[in-house]
Amino acid sequence: MTQLDGALRLLKAEHDRLTKQMRGIAAALSAFGATYGKRTSVRRKISVAGRARIAEAQRQRWAKLKRNSGQTKGVAPKKRTMSAAARKKIAAAQRARWAKVRGAKKTA
Repeated sequence: MTQLDGALRLLKAEHDRLTKQMRGIAAALSAFGATYGKRTSVRRKISVAGRARIAEAQRQRWAKLKRNSGQTKGVAPKKRTMSAAARKKIAAAQRARWAKVRGAKKTA
């Protein structure tokens, strides 16, 4: 029986030692968990004054761009038109190019 008591005492001591280590690990995890744990996305809020400053700065940037562009709002450039004679010349040249391509296919 004394051997059994000795073995039981050793097992209880080992159990106590492991329990103490587990408590230490749990305490470390809880301490570091707040610092290094999974972070939830918290939206940072900006003050009304800060938003107003940003908006005013953006308005100034747009005003500077409009000032430097030189174009007035709503005026579109005129579309260029081609004369009928020019269109006929282009069409004839294109027909000649396609005839050349077709001729090359027939000989090949």
